[in-house]
Amino acid sequence: MKNHHPTNLPRRRFLQAGGALFALGALNTLYSKSALAKAISQALPQFEALRPAQKGILTSAHWGAFEALVEQDRMVDVRPIHDDPHPNALIKMAPHQVHAANRIKYPMVRKSWLEHGPGSSNNLRGCDQWVRVSWEKAIELVSGEISRLQSHYGPSSIYAGSYGWKSTGMLHNCRALLNRLMNLSGGFLSYSGDYSTGAAQVIMSHVVGSMEVYEQQTTWPNVVDNSTLVILWGCNPLTTLKNSWNVPDHVGLEGFAALAKKGTRVICIDPINNPSAKMLNAEWIAPLAYTDSAMILGIAHTLLSEQRHDEKFLQRYTVGFDKFRAYLLGEQDGTPKSAEWAAAICGIEAKQLRQLARDMAENRTMIMAGWGIQRQHHGEQPHWLLVTLAAMLGQIGLPGGGFGFSYHYSSGGSPTAKGGILSGISAGEAPKNSPAPIPVARIADCFANPGKTIDFNGHRVTYPEVKMVYVAGGNPFHHHQDTNNLQQAWRKPETIVVHEPYWTATAKQADIVLPCTTTYERNDLDMGGDYSQLYVFPMHQCVPPQHEARNDFDIFRAIAAKLGVEPAFTEGKDELMWLKSMYDNMKSQARNAGVALPPFDMFWQSNNYIRFPIPQANQQWVRFADFRADPLLNPLGTPSGKIEIFSQTVAKMNYADCPGLPGWLPPYEWHGSPIAEKYPLSLNTAHPENRLHSQLDNTPLREKYAVADREAILIHPQDAAPRGIQSGDVVRAFNDRGQILVGARVTEDIRPGVVRISEGAWYDPLVPGEVGTLCKNGNVNCLTFDIGSSPLAQGNCGHMAQLDIEKYRGTPPKNSAHALPVGA
Repeated sequence: MKNHHPTNLPRRRFLQAGGALFALGALNTLYSKSALAKAISQALPQFEALRPAQKGILTSAHWGAFEALVEQDRMVDVRPIHDDPHPNALIKMAPHQVHAANRIKYPMVRKSWLEHGPGSSNNLRGCDQWVRVSWEKAIELVSGEISRLQSHYGPSSIYAGSYGWKSTGMLHNCRALLNRLMNLSGGFLSYSGDYSTGAAQVIMSHVVGSMEVYEQQTTWPNVVDNSTLVILWGCNPLTTLKNSWNVPDHVGLEGFAALAKKGTRVICIDPINNPSAKMLNAEWIAPLAYTDSAMILGIAHTLLSEQRHDEKFLQRYTVGFDKFRAYLLGEQDGTPKSAEWAAAICGIEAKQLRQLARDMAENRTMIMAGWGIQRQHHGEQPHWLLVTLAAMLGQIGLPGGGFGFSYHYSSGGSPTAKGGILSGISAGEAPKNSPAPIPVARIADCFANPGKTIDFNGHRVTYPEVKMVYVAGGNPFHHHQDTNNLQQAWRKPETIVVHEPYWTATAKQADIVLPCTTTYERNDLDMGGDYSQLYVFPMHQCVPPQHEARNDFDIFRAIAAKLGVEPAFTEGKDELMWLKSMYDNMKSQARNAGVALPPFDMFWQSNNYIRFPIPQANQQWVRFADFRADPLLNPLGTPSGKIEIFSQTVAKMNYADCPGLPGWLPPYEWHGSPIAEKYPLSLNTAHPENRLHSQLDNTPLREKYAVADREAILIHPQDAAPRGIQSGDVVRAFNDRGQILVGARVTEDIRPGVVRISEGAWYDPLVPGEVGTLCKNGNVNCLTFDIGSSPLAQGNCGHMAQLDIEKYRGTPPKNSAHALPVGA
């Protein structure tokens, strides 16, 4: 490490306990921010802790850390931090986020609800007028509803799960703050699971003893050094690695770039020849949609029949392979799951499947799988089968071998740093009478069918009657499937409250809307690198709150005051006091790890960020290495302590849609089902390249991806030509659940019979409030179906649907997805 010798400031002065000699005011007077940053770095020779900022205000978002350039209280531009290995162009949208034309300016209440009370004219949600009210009135209305419902119906009547990709920041975590308020005021109905990995996270807990989809992966340096074959199965990391749950370190993008530079062989299995495949010069294998499980079985059968599987690994580290062997050979159903059998389902020639099996067995193979293949009916099966396939190869726990389910997400595999971890504000303890959570993807079913009982992971869950829905940091009218079904269910609760900076579809469907600040209008802290924990970023307020927006902490504090729980909610701390306590806790952890940090006041005033050191041992970490070395001393969290190819736990649940052994189960809709005669095209949804889900849809980035001012649809020429569709045409995509307008992009980068529409386009009904009306902006969830992946996980099926398309005739209606509602 570089050794600094300060010339103008004694080191000991920067290590004064508590920083008493250097209060913020004194720091402002004595030193510029750059000089302060340099002095702190010189005072801590263990490592270069703080990197010099340039001249902007340091902050961050899901798409990266950056400096905001501000003139006269307006953000005018941004620049990335200088050691971001792959700066994300999405950061350039920050000024447009702050100064968006569709900001919610004031607290607003739906006219019918305001005049006639809760439950009034719920069918007018999305098309009623809005009335401006004062903050005092809005707080009174929200707190009054919470108090009324808690006293009359109890905590199960208020759904405050508030799922979604909230803004970054450990203090202004609106989801945690909402839960904190509700726990203090009596409890609430929450959710379990998530939309991203609903099926996989449940089945993996039975197969390998952890959710796995969010676990650290074998590190990138190890993969680059040792993997000779990388399989990208259903993922496009060049797009999904741009963003992170916290602040991205973008090391995953650096890892893929290193693979490309080395020339490592990569095979991409996906109906779309995506940008990642092209950058990596990957071989493209395009199976028919939703047939991954059959394809995996064909590969596994080849390994078995050609005796290329690792019998010793299977005997020592797994249970149940004897049953899987019998299934592959067709001993019970009379149907061997051969390459020929698989080829008839997945559309990949048998000889190619057999060669793929041989290549995987002859190389040090890393299978990197995405999550789209489990956001499907029977979505538990593909990931279970991929673990089984990796076990047959016998490379789990070896350098560069095995499988990984988060290389495409938040830079899984980025080596873990040594330092401290920021802990955010706590949601607090739930009261003893709090109801059991419901599976998150079943919210529409819950709202519409109170009293209904469903199966879920070996248990029975009964839906309560939800009277109030409180959304903060989420957008259900983007992420939930079958939008028209959701709209009908959304009318059942008596009151919908939404915190939002913008007039999203969910805000327009609410009764009370409270305008909240963006990340850039408040102070906060966050970690950089979800898996590496490499950075600590100060998130300085860049501009004043716009219009009458308030930060979520202050909104919930005001509601807490009305409910008589403010002291417990705030613990007597304001914004900066909370941030200091979070930092000090992290600083203590770092000190115990032998890493010294400056006092909070110095850190905050310096306008710079911390970068923790990465121990050399962490550079070559291998997932499951300890388990492989000694499975008795390092058992997995399964009942057997081993990889459970057959799960007795799952088998005892007696679910026809998810038995105790993985296999091929035909999905609800696919090219082999009767519905395909009416709707012959298979839908493939994807994460957008120039958004984070629905975030940033209301920015100038639309110019990069919109076609005819709509969401784009990728169509193969063989499917476009018979329908008279050319690139640039407005297309109506439709099925029995809904219809949307999209812009055609005709390309051979997609398999015939499959069309792709990215998720995240804001719902924009042609006739607001009318179920089944045309969505003018191309919200793909108007077409998807809302059933659980199986009774085991009840995950969503948002990656699939059968549909048809036609060229839109006549003058397309104007897109109004980002327009203000009446009265706003």
